[in-house]
Order: sequence, then C-alpha cells, then structure tokens
Amino acid sequence: MQHNKSVSNWLFFICFMLLCMIALGGYTRLTGSGLSIMDWKPITGMIPPLSHAEWVREFDLYKTIPQYQIINNGFGLDGFKQIFWAEWSHRFLGRLIGLVVLLPLIYFIIKGAITKKLAILLFVFFILGGLQGGIGWFMVHSGFRPDSTAVEPVRLVLHLSCAIALYIAILWTGLSVRNPQPDLSLEKNTVKPVRTLLWIDIVLLCITIIAGGFTAGTHAGHSFNSFPLMNGHLIPENYGSLSPFIANFIDNIATIQFNHRLLATLTVIMVFITLFVGLKSTVTKHVKDGLMLMGWAVLIQYALGITTLLLVVPVWAGTVHQAFAVVLLTTLIIALHRSRTIHTTSI
Repeated sequence: MQHNKSVSNWLFFICFMLLCMIALGGYTRLTGSGLSIMDWKPITGMIPPLSHAEWVREFDLYKTIPQYQIINNGFGLDGFKQIFWAEWSHRFLGRLIGLVVLLPLIYFIIKGAITKKLAILLFVFFILGGLQGGIGWFMVHSGFRPDSTAVEPVRLVLHLSCAIALYIAILWTGLSVRNPQPDLSLEKNTVKPVRTLLWIDIVLLCITIIAGGFTAGTHAGHSFNSFPLMNGHLIPENYGSLSPFIANFIDNIATIQFNHRLLATLTVIMVFITLFVGLKSTVTKHVKDGLMLMGWAVLIQYALGITTLLLVVPVWAGTVHQAFAVVLLTTLIIALHRSRTIHTTSI
C-alpha cells in the first residue's frame, strides 16, 4: 500500500508538470515565442546562451525568419530575450519531465515497487514523451517557412492532442495505482448510465479542446469578440463559405470560432445532464462528489472562455483558459474512475 501511494504520488506530480507544460505552451503561443529558438538540440539545448556573443548569434538566426521581419522587426535584443526565455522554459520543462519520469521509474523497478507490466507501460509513456518533443519541433519548424509568421494550426493541434492523450493515460494510471479495486458497493446497472454520459462528456471535451487548438492556431479568437452573437448573428454569415466544405474547419475564422463556441456549449449541457442523472441515481457519495466537482469546473471553464473572447484574448486569460481545460478534463477522468464497478474493465 505504501508503494502504491508513493508511485501514484509520483504519477500525479508528473500530471501536474504536464499541466504546467500545457499552460506554458499556451503562453509561448500567445506571446509568439515559439519560433525564437531556431534549432533543436535535445541535450545541449538545456543550456541557454551564457555570453553576449551567444545571444547575438541566437538573435541573428531569429532575424532570418518572416516572424521577425514582418511582426517583430526592430524590437531589439532585450525584446528577443523575453520571447527566447519563454520558449526555452517550455523546452526545459519538457526535458525535466523526461528526467522525472525516467529516474524514479528506475528506482521503483530496483525497489520492486511496481509490477513488470506497469514498468513496461510507464517506459512506453517515457518513449511517447520523447516523441512528443519531436512533434513539438515538427510543429515549430513549420513556422520557419518563407510565407509564414506562425506555426501551422494542424501541427499545433497535433502537438496539443498528443499532450492531452499522454496526460489522460498517466492520470488514469496514477488513479488506478492509488485505488486498484473499484467500489464494491456500486452496482453496474445503477452506475452504467452515468458512466456512459461521462464517456460522452470526455469525448466531447477532447473534441472541444481540439477545436480550441484550431481557434488558437488561426487567431480566430481575435475576431467576433461578442457573445452569444457573432457580428449580430447566431451563426456567422460566412460560415461554410470555403470550398471544399472541409476547408472551413481549418481555414475559415468564422467557422472555426463558431464550432468552438458550439462544442463548448454542448459540453456544458452534457456535463449538467450527467450531473443531474448522477445526483438523482443511487450512486455513492464518493461518485456524487466527483460529479459536483466536474459541474463547478465546467462552469468556471465556460466563464473563462467567454471572458477570454470578450477581452480579445489577453495573454493571461488565454493561458488560464487553456490550462483550466485540462483541469476540467481531470475532474471528468476522476469521476469516471470513481464510478468503476467490479465488472468494469480497467485500463
């Protein structure tokens, strides 16, 4: 039991670091910092410039890309340092997470604190984390094209989606290590409707987060800064104006923002349907407490989204909105985990 608590605390700490990583990723995007480091050095990149000459070299490299020439031309070495430190911190935290995963994993294996199956699973998480760093560079590199001042939205969404998937996997594993046995007092037929709704909520929220990634990647939040109408219309006039129609989901600002609004609203509705069904059922207080936490979280996140939109996406609001989406997701995962029954297949 003591080993279970230590291992789960470690996994929960990794989740907290991933949450910080996602928040910092949002900050680097909002401040345009992601393209400030022009090369990818997985090991030596941990060391920042230590002399004026090294800073000048990094700055000269940055001057060669369109983002500097079109957006930041003339902002000087001090301005460059500000965006450099944001991107360097994001990459450094990613490397630090790798060490926090690997070193304790080796320790727990030596101590015999985890099973062989769990050790293999956690090592797979470590490998996937390394691949996520490669996906991050794949994303950043798209911003170096001669016709670009930012990363490609599709690559941004890919990077964010992989981070969310890894977060879910590690969180579920940590919860399962802490509480490997489901609540024996829960009856499958009683809790099944709640679990079904929770699965719908999680899928819907993940799709909403992906839509939010496109909203961020295309800067769609800087348009239609009113709520609930968009330029006086519930559905914007040029929704679906591009051909082929599927292109609207990637390139049409009106479509992208409307879809994010619609999905967010549907998520709120579904979460409250789940809350209503759960509170009316005979599930345990432990499950109902998780559902209540989920209900408060979705209200906060929806309010953050509206605030971010109305204020035209200030850095602080956009960063908090992105980070709290993960907090909301966490409450949903916890509620789903608490509602396991003896007949539920565990991940």
